[in-house]
Amino acid sequence: MASLKNLLFYTILITTILPGCKPQSMLLHPGNREFTKQAPLVFKVLLETTKGNIILEVRREWAPNGVDRFYNLVRYGYYYNTAFFRVRDKTWAQFGIASTPGIAQLWRTKTIPDDPRKTSNDRGTVAFAFKDPNGRTTQVFINLRDNSPTLDAQQFAPFAKIIQGMDVADALYAGYGERSGGGIRAGHQDSVFAGGNAYLKRHFPKLDYIKRAVIL
Repeated sequence: MASLKNLLFYTILITTILPGCKPQSMLLHPGNREFTKQAPLVFKVLLETTKGNIILEVRREWAPNGVDRFYNLVRYGYYYNTAFFRVRDKTWAQFGIASTPGIAQLWRTKTIPDDPRKTSNDRGTVAFAFKDPNGRTTQVFINLRDNSPTLDAQQFAPFAKIIQGMDVADALYAGYGERSGGGIRAGHQDSVFAGGNAYLKRHFPKLDYIKRAVIL
């Protein structure tokens, strides 16, 4: 009964956040075919953050599986109100755990096949985080410096780059470092998945957030 009440709560919550947009209630059904739609070859995404706007140029040729996943998550509002929960100063800024635990847990294991890396992890590029082969889900990171010497060999595959707002990305709060969630490989994200934004705002109140992410 409790789980049914939680599901109804999240349904009501996410269908009322974004009037006029594609229904976020779709996020409760990650197996729906809507999330397999092919993305355009090139498109732009606006990340409206608490520090200002960032505009990404997304290129499907760089990582088609990753781009299709990102495109469909953005279409249905997955990244609304999500935290930059792992920001290492002048290194990277990671986001992509949903704001509400119910949605985050549903997508935590919805993996996509790996893409072979076709471009380098230069400053301003964006790639999916992962732990295991074919293990990418929803978490992505912005390279705040040229990370190609280390990340290229590990096959992190950039799928987008910042074309406006790099100064905003550089300004994201980095004071918590790995303490506010860490990376997938560190195994310290359970509290974020279980508590969502409520947990992060209680324990790490200075984090920055994506207020909304939309396709331009």
